[in-house]
Amino acid sequence: MPHHDPAAYQSLVHKPADFEAFWHDVLQDMAAIPLDPELVPDPLRTSEDIEVFQVFYTSLDHVRIAGWYCRPRRRTDPSPALLYAPGYQMDPPIPKDWARKGYCTLSVAPRGKLRSLRQFNPGYPNLLTHNIVDRHTYAYRGFYADTWRGIDFLLSRPEVDASRLGATGTSQGGGLTITTAAMRPEVRAAAAGAPYLCGFMDAIALTQTYPYEEINDYLRLYPERRQAVTDTVAYFDGLNFADHITCPIIVNIGLQDNVCPPETGYALFQRLRATDKQLYPYDGHGHDAGRAPHNAIVETFFAHHLGTGR
Repeated sequence: MPHHDPAAYQSLVHKPADFEAFWHDVLQDMAAIPLDPELVPDPLRTSEDIEVFQVFYTSLDHVRIAGWYCRPRRRTDPSPALLYAPGYQMDPPIPKDWARKGYCTLSVAPRGKLRSLRQFNPGYPNLLTHNIVDRHTYAYRGFYADTWRGIDFLLSRPEVDASRLGATGTSQGGGLTITTAAMRPEVRAAAAGAPYLCGFMDAIALTQTYPYEEINDYLRLYPERRQAVTDTVAYFDGLNFADHITCPIIVNIGLQDNVCPPETGYALFQRLRATDKQLYPYDGHGHDAGRAPHNAIVETFFAHHLGTGR
């Protein structure tokens, strides 16, 4: 265990007074743009039990977003569905495993990811600090919207049961799960692993590892911008989205995680508004956050709340 109690940590993150108004405007701007979804069958990756598609849709600022969509061949429509969000440096996987469990699953590639980088590509490192002193152009404004827009794609599919949508992911995907569950009430259950993007300014003092260290690098170059950075990231901090989440949610963290400090995981959990919530802290685990033993818990959680019957 850590030499101190991470559960006792008091976050310094404060919510801006116009937080809700800011994101309301983003959602309105996003909703005004036609989704224009496109499915392209991928016979090379399709198998006897799973159909695989490349998908595309239009998001905020008219940026075209890509993803992988998998659905089980043998299913009873309408079917439950999952939105899978990627990590910071990983490219979105083809979510065949979730489809085999009975879910129509979209693995989204927000702007800057592979196949979604033609109109926006800040590179890695740089995504975390791209336009970090302006909330209206900060990279994660569009990045979050691209993920939320994935819910619209799932809702557009006739084989998807709109009353049985879930969201999941690990690391950055865990942070995106938090913001998606907060801003898209259609999400009925969420599982967030080792959530990144929670406690930005807390984390840069608690760890010196990347990606958070990108912010410290930036501030070493521009120390006079610390307040502007603090003000901007408050609009994007998962801790400030947490009180919007009312669906059942589980969160797993590693008590020795030096990428997403466990203190920020506890701070997030404390702020979650959901009454049906459970935190799984894994001692002896780092950024994997106990993924191997926790996978079965996540599967059981979604089977219960989304009713796959598997």
